[in-house]
Amino acid sequence: MYPADFKYTRNHEYLKPLGDGTAFMGITSYAQEALGDVVFVELPEIGNSFNAGDEVGTVESVKTVSEYYMPTAGEIIETNAEIEAHPEYVNEDPYEKGWFVKIKINGDINSDLLDAAAYEAHIAVESH
Repeated sequence: MYPADFKYTRNHEYLKPLGDGTAFMGITSYAQEALGDVVFVELPEIGNSFNAGDEVGTVESVKTVSEYYMPTAGEIIETNAEIEAHPEYVNEDPYEKGWFVKIKINGDINSDLLDAAAYEAHIAVESH
């Protein structure tokens, strides 16, 4: 259910490493389901740098507003302009069309991130 080559946070963000020191980042399918229909995503400015765990922006749904956080230290090198016009992509396809930002990873990927199996186990515990 969760792509095996991704890394995940306990706050339900994903990191999709691209193998060249960059990665896409967004929220997991679990997170978008919990939020409901996404109506707006606040994206950071290109060129901004964040540490792992820093708040990057917010996701607004019909039910709530929720913050999202940087999975690993990095610089924003691209934002997904498509989700500004089509926030529903976050619900429809969070891993391909619904990514939030592309980052240039600073150093190593945060070692606290979970692999797919550990993330699924985390969700199982959290949802009970």
